[in-house]
Order: sequence, then C-alpha cells, then structure tokens
Amino acid sequence: MMSAVFDGGSVATVQPQQLSSNSIGFQQFFVVWIVLSISSSVAVDRNNFKTCSQSSFCKRQRNVKPGNSPYRALLNSLELTEKNIKVQLINEVNKVPLLLEIYGLEGNMTRIKINELNPLKPRYEVPDVLIQDPPTLPLAVTGRDDNSIELALSQTDHRLIITSKPFRLDIMAGNELVLSVNSRGLLVFEHLRPRKDTFSDKISSTVGSMWDRIKSLFSSESKPENSESETEKPEDGNSEQLDAAEKVDEAEPEKNEKDEDIENGMWEETFKTHRDSKPNGPTSISLDFSLPGFENVYGIPEHAENLKLKTTDNGDPYRLYNLDVFQYELYNPMALYGAVPLMLAHNTQRTLGIFWLNSAETWVDISSNTAGKTVFGKMLDYVQGSKEAPQTDVRWISESGIIDVFILLGPKPTDVFHQYASLTGTQALPPLFTIGYHQCRWNYNDQEDVHNVDAGLDDHDIPCDVIWLDIEHTDGKRYFTWDPNKFPKPQDMLQELEAKKRKMVTIVDPHIKVDSGYKIYNEIRSRDLYTKNKDGNDYEGWCWPGNAGYPDFTNPEMRSLWAKMFAYDQYEGSRENLYTWNDMNEPSVFNGPEVTMHKDVVHNGGWENRDVHNLYGYYVQMATAEGQVLRSGGKERPFVLTRAFFAGSQRYGAVWTGDNAAEWDHLKISIPMCLSLGLAGISFCGADVGGFFKTPSTELLIRWYQMGAYHPFFRAHAHLDTPRREPWLFGEENTKLIRSVVRERYALLPFWYTLFYNAYRTGVPVMRPLWVEFPTDVTTFAVDNEFMLGNALLVHPVAEEGSRGVTAYLPGTGEVWYDVRSFQKYIAPQQLYIPVTMSSIPVFQRGGTIIPRKNRVRRSSSCMINDPYTLYVALSSQNTADGELYEDDGHSFNFQTKKEYIHRKFTFINNILTSSNADNSSHFTTKAWLEKVVVMGAQKPSKVHIQIKDGSISEVEYEFDAATSILTLRKPAVNIAADWTILLR
Repeated sequence: MMSAVFDGGSVATVQPQQLSSNSIGFQQFFVVWIVLSISSSVAVDRNNFKTCSQSSFCKRQRNVKPGNSPYRALLNSLELTEKNIKVQLINEVNKVPLLLEIYGLEGNMTRIKINELNPLKPRYEVPDVLIQDPPTLPLAVTGRDDNSIELALSQTDHRLIITSKPFRLDIMAGNELVLSVNSRGLLVFEHLRPRKDTFSDKISSTVGSMWDRIKSLFSSESKPENSESETEKPEDGNSEQLDAAEKVDEAEPEKNEKDEDIENGMWEETFKTHRDSKPNGPTSISLDFSLPGFENVYGIPEHAENLKLKTTDNGDPYRLYNLDVFQYELYNPMALYGAVPLMLAHNTQRTLGIFWLNSAETWVDISSNTAGKTVFGKMLDYVQGSKEAPQTDVRWISESGIIDVFILLGPKPTDVFHQYASLTGTQALPPLFTIGYHQCRWNYNDQEDVHNVDAGLDDHDIPCDVIWLDIEHTDGKRYFTWDPNKFPKPQDMLQELEAKKRKMVTIVDPHIKVDSGYKIYNEIRSRDLYTKNKDGNDYEGWCWPGNAGYPDFTNPEMRSLWAKMFAYDQYEGSRENLYTWNDMNEPSVFNGPEVTMHKDVVHNGGWENRDVHNLYGYYVQMATAEGQVLRSGGKERPFVLTRAFFAGSQRYGAVWTGDNAAEWDHLKISIPMCLSLGLAGISFCGADVGGFFKTPSTELLIRWYQMGAYHPFFRAHAHLDTPRREPWLFGEENTKLIRSVVRERYALLPFWYTLFYNAYRTGVPVMRPLWVEFPTDVTTFAVDNEFMLGNALLVHPVAEEGSRGVTAYLPGTGEVWYDVRSFQKYIAPQQLYIPVTMSSIPVFQRGGTIIPRKNRVRRSSSCMINDPYTLYVALSSQNTADGELYEDDGHSFNFQTKKEYIHRKFTFINNILTSSNADNSSHFTTKAWLEKVVVMGAQKPSKVHIQIKDGSISEVEYEFDAATSILTLRKPAVNIAADWTILLR
C-alpha cells in the first residue's frame, strides 16, 4: 500500500494537531487528504528523499578521495587465537586506534571486523540476523616481512596478506589475487568523541595535537622502525582522516567549531523541516573493496534497477535505507522498502560475495577500474600480465555501527548461495497454498463482496488459494479488529472459504492507533514497549489510523507480546485459515523525515533508530511469523508477506516489490527486482499483478498474469481508486487467457514446491539469472528479460506493448531446449525469434531435466493433494535426463520434526526411467500415483514395460508422435512414492 506525506506545514488550511484523532472530523479530513494527494501525484517526489549530498555522512565520506590510506597495521600487536587473529590499526593523522579481527570460517569464507579499540561507549553490532556464531577454522601465519604478514585462511589454497603501511588486505587463491580491501585507501572510521563547543576547546585541541606530533617525531628517532606499540594515544581533538569535509580551517580560528560541525552535519542535521539531534556525533564508517577480473556485480536489493548493477561515478551511490517510496522511479539507485547488504560478483572463472552486516543507512559506490591501478609493492608479483584486466571497485558507507563484513569466496555460484545461507539461513519452506494464486484488492468492501469474489472464481473456473483484505476491513484502522458493519461475522466468512479449501490474509501493520479505548494500544503502552523520542516520551507519528504509536520490535519482550496477539482467543474472529500481511513496516511515518521514523528515536538498549533502522521491518515479520507458529502450538508453518526486509528475512516468509504501477516498464522491472532478491537469499518474491497504481490495459493485464504465473509469489492487487479488475471482468476471450495461465501455474505446483524445498535445503534461489546455470556464458551475464526456474525451465515473458514476437536467448553450447507447448526442439546457443500472440508465453524446458506436473487442476491447491502426477522428461543430446519431486502434507512442520515427506529422484539413462528414494531417512504416505510420462526427444520403442520393487513386470500403453519425437506413456499406475523402473525396448 502506498504512503501519504505530511511535510511540515504542507497542509496549510487544516493542521493535523487541530483535530482529535478520535473525531469523525479528523477521520474524514485524513482520508480525503490522502485520496486527494494520491490522485494528484503521478510519480515519486524526489524532494522527500535524500541524495548523498543531502546526507551529511555520505557527503563527508564521498569527499574522501582514493589515495594512500592514513591507517597503518601495527604488526607487532598481532594476537593469534583459536578463533581469529587480532591486529591493531592506527590512524597516523589523529592517532585513534582501531582493532582489526580476521576470522577464517568454515565453507570458504572470511570475516573481517573493525571497531574502535577503546570506544567511549559500545558501538552497535547487528544481532539476530546470523543463525549462529559462524564456525571458525584456525588461522596460521605462513610468512612475514617488515611490512606484511601472510596467513593461511583455511584448508583450501586461500591466503590473506596484511600489509602494514599503508594498511590493506589481499585475499589470494593460489597465485591469483581475488579481492583487495582498502587498496584505494578509503577506510574511514569516525570515532566516538565528546562534543567540542567552544573556541578555547579548539585552541587546546590544536596545541595538544601539535605537541603530540612533536613528541612522536622525537620518539620515532630513538625507536626501531618496526617497534610499533598499541600505546600510541589518540588526540583529544576532532580531526579525522584528511578529507575536505573534516579539516579544521586553521585560517579562520575565530570560527566556532560547533558551528562548523553543525554545518558539516556532524552533531546535528536538518532535512526539510526535520531536525536530527545526533547526540553521539559523527559515527560513520567506510571501506573499499577491489575485485580484479570482475566487470559484473549484482544484488544489494531493493532497487528498481537492472540485474547488473551500474557504476555510480556520475550519480548517487546505491542507497540501502528502508523507506516508503510513493510511486517509485525505475532504473534509479534510490532506496526502496527493503535492504539486503549482499553483493555478488561474477566472471567466467569464479563467483564471490560481499556481505556487509550493518543495519544503519548505507550507500554503495561502484566504479570500473583496471587491476594494475590499485596494486603496488609485493602484490605486483600476482598481477603481472594482467595489469589491464578489468576491475570493479566497491565502496560501502554506513552511518553508524562497526565494520563487520563477510567475504564469500565461492568459487561457484551455488557455493556462494550455500555460504550466505550458512550465515543468515535459507528460504523458509512455505505452506503449499502460498505458491498458488492470490486475489487481492484495496479493498474488498464487505463480507458479501468477499463471497461474490470467491464465487466468481469458481463460476469462471479460475483456481485460487487466498483472498486478501486490506486496511478497510478493520475497525477504524485498529489492527487485529474487524469493521463491525462490513465484517460482522468474520468467522463465518472464514469458514465459508475453508469449506472450499481456501484461505484469507488480512493486513496487520505495525503502527498502532493512539486511542485509550483500543486494547492493543493500551497493552503496549502499559508495558512501556513503544519506541521513544529523544526526550524519553512515546514516539508518535502519522499513518493510516491518524496519530499512531510505533512498537519497539527490537525489544524481544515486544516481539513476544506481538506474537501472542495472534492467538485465536486474542485476535477475535480469526481461524486456522487466516494469515498475515505486514505492510508499512519500514516503518512508514507520513509526517516523518523521508516518510519514516526520526533517526534519533530511541529503541531498546538505548540504541537510536539510526543504528537499527533497516532491522525494523525484519523484526515485525519475525514476530508475526512467530505468532502464527505459536497459535498452532508449534505445529503449523506460517505465512507472512512483508514489504520491508533485511538479510535473513527469507526465514520468515515472502516479499513483494511494493507499490508498482500499471505500466509496461513496471512489468519489465519485476524480473530483475525479483532476481536480485533471489540472489540475496529471498526466493519468495513477486510483484503486484496488473500494477497497484493506475489502470492497466487489457493487454497489459493479460501479459502481467502471464509473467506473474512464473514468479514465485503470484498475487493480483490493485489500488482502491482503480476500476475493479477481477479476472472475469474483461470479456470471455480475455477471461479464457487468464484462466489458462492460472491453471498452468497450478499444474506446475509440484515443480514449484520442489524448487522451494531445494531453496530451503540449500539456499539456491527458486528464480535465478541465466548466468547461475551457465556461469561461463558471457552472453548471459547482463540478461534480465528472461530467467530460469530451477535448472529446468527458461521463461521469456512478453513485456512489450503490441508485441508480435520476442527474441529469447537459449544458452549452453550444445544444450537442447524444448518449447513446453509445441515440444519443438532447439539447439543452443542461439538467439531465437519467437512469433507471439496474446496466448503466448515463451517457456522452454532444458534438455536433461525431468519436471513433475499435476494436470488435473482444481479450485485450490489443497483440492489437488491426492491427484495423479505426470512426468515431463526432456532428453539431453546424450539422451539422458534427471529430476526430482518433493511432497509432504503441505502445511505442518512434520517434514522437519518427524521426517514426514517424499523426496524422489528420477533418472533416465540407456532408455530406462528410474524412480528412487533420494532420502532414505524420510517417510510419508500418499494416494497420488503416476498417471502419465511424456518423453521429449525420444525414439519409438517396440515395447514399454514397468518393473516395481517386488520384481513384477507389466506392459505400459504408449503413443509415439514421429513428427515431434514425443513418446507418451499412459497409466503406469504406480504410487508416486514407490520405487519403479520403466524400460523402453
């Protein structure tokens, strides 16, 4: 759902504070104001959101230009422990000491942490995101000279070289330089310091600084060159790394340092009418990474951007700061609703990842370079002959916290996925119903409307699993309630849906209406669990209910209380088939800076929102998911859709791309947006089918259904000001087209569910870029108008208005591809022109794969549980194929706790198709059986037999189409969970 923005007095005729939040006048004013604001807006108002130059810490950091780093590693301070190695760093300008910690991690990863050695107070370190303390491997010093130390990172051939002066780190694989840290000298660590307010303080600081430097000059003459000491003391002054933003202007001694610091945004900052008090002063951090040999980087969602990230030299860096951005622009580095600080780099030789674990506002600069320009000294030995190789330089800048970065060394794409999953967890295995079709609108008006939509789906034979209710279902935007006039009997409504094996999702946002008569508001307040403003009072802002409090979800006690609110005896009217949608959880604050919470808002433990901001939505979804699990006694899997997210959100549910628009470009951008999320661990992604804002043409709507049916999360949604657009409202011919593609989605549910199981088990994304499957094919590296589902299906949706044909790239030298409808065979690689009509969805099955389907489509996924399977066997050029099938009860945790599931492995080789158990520890009973096998690229057999586990053999009826080389085996009639072998004679 979209935002509305109050910006300090922009509502000139009626100020919000003049109206009671409980008054009818207020409610009418608020709703009318929002509708008028939305109706008059056509695109994002950039003035509501900061650029780097308007964000003081980003501006200060970006003013630091590449050059020799002022930091030196004190090699004599090296301390080797069982878990890590510790080395002190010193800034030779201000003498502030830092502590560098390096960890070798299991799975070919390296962790680098940098913090102040002696901070005035603790700096924020992100909790609750890592699923465990990452297992470490012992490090060993394998070499040393006057200016460097060499470490063996693990049992692999990776080494890390620490260079003392200027400080840098280099990671080697054999004799290949893989990655360099601080090679451009952009490490900046703004240390905590007391505030300096007076001219006399400045003079004292300057004199003290001069005296310290004089002493250091004399002491250095009598001290051996290598006798570094951790006792070098920092200045008391305010100078930082030598950069334009923080130099003290010695030519203007009469200027008050307080004024200068305010001007630089170090101790306070104003954006539009909003003041940020910055009680801790400047705390930002920055570090650069150089990637020799890499030209292609991906990830760092969420941005409405191409899959391959662009260089940012001539514009703003990519921003990671969870915001409610109204009608967001495309192909723009602006921040959106969520933030995952993970970047992947890929070339034909290797894939690696950089995971920057920081929840503060973050900017990421990307530059193109050549390898030789950032290499000097002994490192030149490792790049001889490749000095002109392409290189990508990346710089991370965060407002607060510490430097805590994980280097994922791959080397294969799947290795990087496994490595990241070992840190933050895998995509939760969703309940089966959630990968069906979802019907949503802001808003279905009342119970009768819900009944009619439900009936309309059946009347037009369109499968659907879930009907959604937006904010208007509540009693005055009080979440966990129902409008007593529009939804007087919610349990009856839910029971009616349950009778058809359908579910409902209601919206529960994290802003709580300030109302002394509202139970939820009172309970949170009585426990003092709201976030606080800088003065210690409950923080309040404006959102859908009017004046609202914002629970402090960083507090485990608040999350526990929230989870309990989903209990059936607490959430009145709820039932087992009711699930949850968390929107506006960036959090959205209509009258806040950048439509979000003030940075000096205080959370649990005294941490500012500045430190934890990007975690807020993550914690909301976490608490909601835990509530759904708790209400079932720990037995049932949850389903929670969230708009805001962070690293690790994949463990708690699904994400969608927010408030898109009914435009062709928004249709196109949904592919790279979801691909980027998948690369960052969040597989369960989709975009609002049809576009949330504006009204789609019939052609656009149909094309969006065709694309959405091949995205992991498949939901139609629309703004309340748009005409109704249920699938049957556009004429019978168009209804038929939509029906066809929704039914195609349901036929493929076994394939989808198996992909989600593998994502849960391995961390490999469900929807993936072509280069993941074809890592040496450079043509795939920038492709983002088509994608792979698993390793088996290539999808190239039609995304151009009036299109009569598309050109799809079929990758893989010598690979075979089959059109899934005509079964026509193609040999790769090739750019294939495909004529299209309105019914066309170019989809190809890869030779060498086997896909399970259920072709008897019913009204919902639960109605199809015992229906028979069809296997589609696409033979490779070697006449082989393999695939798998996962099945469980579709809703409980029994697959984890009791190993109740089926995991079958299908193999075709030497004209024999075999089904075997892929996991002998599992067990599950199903009535589903094998109805048909379709073999593409086959030769005509003389006979077909099936042999089951007891050794009995029977003949199988078959048909062969010589024109298409399709062999169809009918009614093998074996249980899908059984061991069997089909022999083609």
